[in-house]
Amino acid sequence: MKSNIQKAIHATYLSIFGNLFLAIAKGITGIFGNSYALVADAIESLTDVFSSALVLFGIKYSSRPADSNHPYGHGRAETLVTFLVVGFLLISATLIAYQSIINIQTPHEIPENYTLIVLAVIIIIKEVFYRIISKKGEETNSSSLKADAWHHRSDAITSLMAFIGISIAIYMGPGYETADDWAALIASLFIVYNAYLIFRPALGEILDEHVYDDLILEIRAIAEKVPGVDGTEKCFVRKTGMTFLVDLHLLVDGNLSVTEGHAISHTAKDTLMLELPELSNILIHIEPWEG
Repeated sequence: MKSNIQKAIHATYLSIFGNLFLAIAKGITGIFGNSYALVADAIESLTDVFSSALVLFGIKYSSRPADSNHPYGHGRAETLVTFLVVGFLLISATLIAYQSIINIQTPHEIPENYTLIVLAVIIIIKEVFYRIISKKGEETNSSSLKADAWHHRSDAITSLMAFIGISIAIYMGPGYETADDWAALIASLFIVYNAYLIFRPALGEILDEHVYDDLILEIRAIAEKVPGVDGTEKCFVRKTGMTFLVDLHLLVDGNLSVTEGHAISHTAKDTLMLELPELSNILIHIEPWEG
């Protein structure tokens, strides 16, 4: 579990410094290259820096051990940070849309040709970032890291739309100066949609939605191999941070003593915790089985 936390932290640092570098590169290129779409893109990258910093805080805070006031740990802090990341996405989309509408109404020069080269490089970098961070999010079960990955994907989409808009403005010539602004406006809609894709699973986590069928099957299979366990009944799983809490009902011989049943439950818990390190705690209830 410790290694997962370190993986998530390292990935978040990559996001922070990567977004900061790209925001500066986009801003400078957009200002000197007469591209409002690139300037809008730079604004989004700056919001990404702050959201990644929030993700870093959430990961570190959620990894704190359980205490007397938080017997189930601090994992839900990570999900709350995911909601804040969604908020940053919506704010950046609103800013981009607002600025795009203003720019569409303001006459300006056609963007410089070299802005396309910069954008092409940015699109490739952001897609690589998305794949790296997304993979780390899957490996660590981090919802906030997955949300951070979608920031990179939305940034790549924004840059792609800017590339298309600037290409139209350059090759179609006078009368098409606002093409990159329209592209930025369309990109803001993609960002809102991405925000929904992040928000939906995070909401499911906070509401303990039942979406872990594969994990439940794995838990049952492992538990039923423990000596003395005749089967499993109820099994509920809920996610907290990067780990899972489990409520499991085991079926054992009804003629066993309380002490024997208690020993079986401890063996089952130890076995599950060993084979599935993503489980942070398991509450086992023993049911008598007369079969």
